[in-house]
Amino acid sequence: MAANEFKADPHEFAGKRVLVTGGTKGIGQAVAARLRNGGAKLLSTSRGRPSDLADGDLFVAADITTAEGCWVVADAVLKRLGGIDIIVHVVGGSSAPAGGFAVLTDSEWHRALDLNLFPAVPLDRALLPSMIEQGSGVIIHVTSIQSVLPLPEATIAYAAAKAALANYSKGLSKEVSPKGIRVIRVSPGWVETDASVGLVKELAASKGTDYDGARQALMDSLGGIPIGRPAQPSEVAELVAFLASPRAASITGTEYVIDGGTIPTI
Repeated sequence: MAANEFKADPHEFAGKRVLVTGGTKGIGQAVAARLRNGGAKLLSTSRGRPSDLADGDLFVAADITTAEGCWVVADAVLKRLGGIDIIVHVVGGSSAPAGGFAVLTDSEWHRALDLNLFPAVPLDRALLPSMIEQGSGVIIHVTSIQSVLPLPEATIAYAAAKAALANYSKGLSKEVSPKGIRVIRVSPGWVETDASVGLVKELAASKGTDYDGARQALMDSLGGIPIGRPAQPSEVAELVAFLASPRAASITGTEYVIDGGTIPTI
């Protein structure tokens, strides 16, 4: 069965209150759809309101790279959902230019940390008390294989920020797991989102090749992907859904890599 043919149990997350950051594009959109199709009462957030937001979808527009934006989201979660059971931190990314360390200004470093680390910290701090009070909850931090496999040409700052997020996530799990809250990391490799498709098309145009050729060249730049293709957003969403569910009740403080075998070491 193909990844996009998975059928969600419509009652799997019934009664669960969920926040998905970066929930309107790419992995975040797939995660939000998967959990919503499983019956969750879900609030998603991004900087701007998407034009295709369905009636009844709960959404808040906020810039969670700022402390103010995080508090707006936390307040919306507590008021509109009445509490929280599952948090999935997906927001992240890199816009740094190519050229290695020399072109990464202080501003680029701050931008990487503001986007990939700091949104999770104040949101967790604001929402964890309600989880602790009820004695249950799940927090999933979406990191990246670049935390252990950085690409020096353009993503040193991004990789370092994701490594910091992974370290924070592990430390948080040690503190709150005894209180009933599971904290887990999901670490994707290359995922073929709409944004990555656009990147491959740009590479194809600049290199004078076709999409398949540029796609293969990008896989080669990662050292190859043994399964021969990038992951799909729906596949990452299925992993997140499993980890957020009671089926994973004894899993906390660890990382699940979904990269098609890209990382070449144990």
